[in-house]
Amino acid sequence: MRQVSGDLNFQTSGRGLFDITRHLQSWVREIGYSEGVLTVFILHTSASLTIQENADPDVLLDLVTYYDQLAPDNPALYRHTAEGPDDMPAHIRSSLTDVSLTIPVRDGRLRLGTWQGVYIFEHRTRAHVRNLALHLIGD
Repeated sequence: MRQVSGDLNFQTSGRGLFDITRHLQSWVREIGYSEGVLTVFILHTSASLTIQENADPDVLLDLVTYYDQLAPDNPALYRHTAEGPDDMPAHIRSSLTDVSLTIPVRDGRLRLGTWQGVYIFEHRTRAHVRNLALHLIGD
């Protein structure tokens, strides 16, 4: 069994879900392992990771709408407002989702379901560069 680590960076354009599946798949393909486990970790507290449906874009829009209602951008609700009205809601949203994912690799490919994609869930309203740490164990 071998292991390798790497990093990927992504530019988001503000609040929403950004499909990174093909980028992760390309990285796994470059490594050349046929089987293993990929761990993806986001190095931020105001963005997260999720595996979600990649067929109907309404799913992604509904998720954003749901989290907007769950943790609204209303500074009157929070003590932590130093970085703007979307900062504390972003931390809440991140704490309710995932900061890391574990994805099986089989035959050199991410083992995702037919309708699954891997997404960065940007919780801030403005664009950010988001950094991911990757770790693949396998052969």
